[in-house]
Amino acid sequence: RQQMRTPRPEIIESLREGFPAGCRVELLRMEDPQAPPIGTLGTVIGVDSVGTIHVNWDNGCGLGCAFGEDVCRRIDND
Repeated sequence: RQQMRTPRPEIIESLREGFPAGCRVELLRMEDPQAPPIGTLGTVIGVDSVGTIHVNWDNGCGLGCAFGEDVCRRIDND
């Protein structure tokens, strides 16, 4: 993975509001050999200071969704 720039504080805050701890997400894209399969569901643990959405994936994987690189969508507020 290439180095990504740290998002502005307002983007971090927006991510934290949109992906609060405990919400459910679905993985749409992750370019990592250790990534769970696309479509895997999980529960958000939190969002860190660089915008990574940390998730406990239902398959046991612990990789977070990196801001600007990976994509997940919230599924418990559709």
